[in-house]
Amino acid sequence: MCLAVPMRIKKILPEGHAHAEIGGIVRSVNIKMLAQVNVGEYVLVHAGFAIGKVDREEARETLRIIDEIR
Repeated sequence: MCLAVPMRIKKILPEGHAHAEIGGIVRSVNIKMLAQVNVGEYVLVHAGFAIGKVDREEARETLRIIDEIR
């Protein structure tokens, strides 16, 4: 089973990468699979790759549920 988590884009980096944040932790993620990503948007990240975008409300609800089961 695979799990992708929503992360908020903090900074766009060169060569198709970005800094993304979840719970105060910032990681570099590959954003090459997405047409356009902007700072402040939420993306689903799996194994270091942004594989899709999600709206803010859906991202927050998913993060709330993840927090609840930890």
